[in-house]
Amino acid sequence: MISKNLIHDVLTAALSTGGDFAEVFLESTVRNSVSVVNGICEKSVSGMDYGAGIRIFNGLGAVYVYTNDLGAENFIKIAKEAAAAVSKVNALNTVKGFINTEIQNRHKVVVMPDSSQKREVVEILKRSHAASMEYNPLVTQTSGGYADVVSNILIANSNGLWAQDLRVRSRASFAAVASNESEKQTASLGPGACRGFEFVQGLNPYKIGREIAETAVTMLKAKEAPGGKMCVVIENGFGGVIFHEASGHSLEATSVAKNASVFCGKMGEKIASDKVTAIDDATLANEFGSINIDDEGEITRRNVLIENGILKSYMVDKLNGKRMNAESTASARRESYKYAPTSRMTNTFIAPGTDSQNGIISSVDYGLYAKKMGGGSVTPATGEFNFAVVEGYMIRGGKIAEPVRGATLIGKGSDVLLNIDMVADNLELAQGVCGSESGSVPVNVGQPMIRVKEITVGGKE
Repeated sequence: MISKNLIHDVLTAALSTGGDFAEVFLESTVRNSVSVVNGICEKSVSGMDYGAGIRIFNGLGAVYVYTNDLGAENFIKIAKEAAAAVSKVNALNTVKGFINTEIQNRHKVVVMPDSSQKREVVEILKRSHAASMEYNPLVTQTSGGYADVVSNILIANSNGLWAQDLRVRSRASFAAVASNESEKQTASLGPGACRGFEFVQGLNPYKIGREIAETAVTMLKAKEAPGGKMCVVIENGFGGVIFHEASGHSLEATSVAKNASVFCGKMGEKIASDKVTAIDDATLANEFGSINIDDEGEITRRNVLIENGILKSYMVDKLNGKRMNAESTASARRESYKYAPTSRMTNTFIAPGTDSQNGIISSVDYGLYAKKMGGGSVTPATGEFNFAVVEGYMIRGGKIAEPVRGATLIGKGSDVLLNIDMVADNLELAQGVCGSESGSVPVNVGQPMIRVKEITVGGKE
């Protein structure tokens, strides 16, 4: 992407006022996207983003600048301007000789994305639209989208690291709206992977279109959910969004290093029920949140966060690791070269247990079955959350009964972890985009079906 000599000069300039450590992150990214509404293509966009970020450690602080002008004169000038902000003057550090990082690519791509594939994408999205509209006359609107990203990444630092990687991701989105005279209900799916165009080619748009239409129509006809404290069964896949938001962010060093997490100082302590083992694993082949190296150039790994209820690890990046006196867990991520990295999740999930799905449902005399979860809000410092149930059903006498809508799950992540008393073996991952200090990054959330013995359900009193 750029010569080692120029990178060496840039890093030398960055350390010229006594910084402790300097790093360069270069990115060249090509994006394609398509959006379709009611079977008609509304927008098709292709573009390229190219630039670099320079970061300098200054004690326990850091300076970060970025530019998309990578000519030698400007690149070195930007590095010197960043260095001028370093207030702690040390003996001048030097840049070590670069050593190439050997990277194992775990994500096989069969068909590289290309802008010429958009016509085929539109036809796939149209087939999903037709399937949704044919399902029921109450379905009044659909939308669909597709996006792919191909990124060439280079990370080099003053310790001699030189790491390059190619990242390829594809994702599709499908939504259906069911309406009557007074209201609307929406259902959606957003599958994605670290794959090329073969990913969207392998989708079944008819099945997806029918599934989201069925959910939207079912919820349109459903009665309002009752409120109060009750037992709740949360289905696999996107049900894992609650762990991700209410507990996962509190296990990132971004929060822990600032003492802004409910889990600060609890390493080795019991923070969840014995049934809970939680993992963040960036190494899973072709999964949406996977990366071969993190955005500081570290080879990624499987990090066990909680094991049988015991806190085993935080997710740690280099800078917050300095603040915590902890080693990096290869958890540094950023949206692009315009953001400094910080600790972030990748593929984060509750591991499979030994309870059967039927056994979990039959164990509940009265409660809520949250088949599909939606978005919500959370306060990382306390873990307090509020999440919508997109598709829900009452459980009565150990059986799934009538559908209900408008339910929300309200509580604290630390409480939920302790109240999970059954975990099934049907682990499934679901795709999403997570926003935090370093921008928006692709992630997987996931879990098997779980039972929370008591949680507050917001609904109709």
